[in-house]
Amino acid sequence: MTAVESPPAVKAPPATPRPPARGRRSRRARYAITVLIFLLPSALPLVMFTLYPMVGALWTSLHSWNLLSPMQWVGFDNYVKLVKDPATHRAFLNTLYYLVGYLPLVYFGGLALALALNSRIPARNLLRGVYFLPVVTSWIVVALVWRWLLNPDIGIVNFVLGLVGIDGPGWWTDPAWAMPSIIIASAWKDLGFVMIILLAGLQAIPTDLYEAARVDGAGPWRRLVSITMPMLSPSTFFVVVISLINGFQVFDQVYAMTGGGPAGASTVVVQQIYDLTFRYGRAGEASALSWMLFLLVLVVTIVQIRGQKKWVNYA
Repeated sequence: MTAVESPPAVKAPPATPRPPARGRRSRRARYAITVLIFLLPSALPLVMFTLYPMVGALWTSLHSWNLLSPMQWVGFDNYVKLVKDPATHRAFLNTLYYLVGYLPLVYFGGLALALALNSRIPARNLLRGVYFLPVVTSWIVVALVWRWLLNPDIGIVNFVLGLVGIDGPGWWTDPAWAMPSIIIASAWKDLGFVMIILLAGLQAIPTDLYEAARVDGAGPWRRLVSITMPMLSPSTFFVVVISLINGFQVFDQVYAMTGGGPAGASTVVVQQIYDLTFRYGRAGEASALSWMLFLLVLVVTIVQIRGQKKWVNYA
C-alpha cells in the first residue's frame, strides 16, 4: 500500500508588529489636540459665558455683597436666610402655579394645532407660518401687546366679553388674575414651537399603522390613543422637558406685564433674583437663590430622564 502523504503545513502569516507604545501615545495626543481645536470655537464661549458665571455665582452666594462694597464671607447664611424667607416661598409657589397652568395649556394647544395642520386643509403651509410667527417675536413686544389686550378698561378682551354680557376681570391689575394673564400670554407665544415639534413627530409616524388600524375598525379616537400618542411620546418628552426648564426660568413676560405685582401675586423666582440684585443690593442672596433654582431644575430634569423609560416609545 502506498502511504498517503500529509499535506504540507501552511505557515501562518507573520504577525504585524505593533507600533511602539510611545508612537501610540503620540497619535492619541495629536488626535486629542485636533478634537480640542475643533471644539474650541464652541467650548470657549461655553466656558466664558456659562461655566465661569456659574462658578462666580456660586462663590458670590457664599458672601454678602451689595455690588459696591467688598464682599464679606458669610458661608451658607444666604441659603439659610432664603429657606426661611416667606418671599422665597411665595416666589417658588408662584412659579409652580405658572407651570401647572402653562404646561397643559401649551402642550394640548400645540397638539391640537399639530393634528389640525397635519391634515389636508386649505392654506396649510400658510397657517403653519402664521402660528409659528409669535415664536420668533420679541418677548417684550408680545408682553406689551397682551398687556394692552387684557387692559381692564380699554382692552379688546374685556370689550368682547362685555358684548356677550360678561363683566371682564381686572386681569394683570387683579392679584387673582395676574398669573393667569401671564399664563395666557406665554402659552400663546409658545404654541407655535410646540406645534412644530409635535408636527415633525406626527409626520414621522408610518401611515401603514393607521391603514391597518382602519382595516381593524379602529375609529379616530382609538387611533389617536393607540397609535398617535405612543408614537409621539419622544416628541412629547422633548417638549415637556424644554417647557418645564423654560417655565422655571420665566421672567420677561412677568417683568413687562406685571413687574411681579400686584402685591407680589406674580413674583416668580427669576423676578425675585432680579429684585434682590438690582433693587435691594443683595447680590449674595440672589446668587444663592439662582443656585437653588438651578438645583431644582437639575433634579426635575434627572427625574424626567430616568422616568422616560416607562412611557417613551422609541420603536
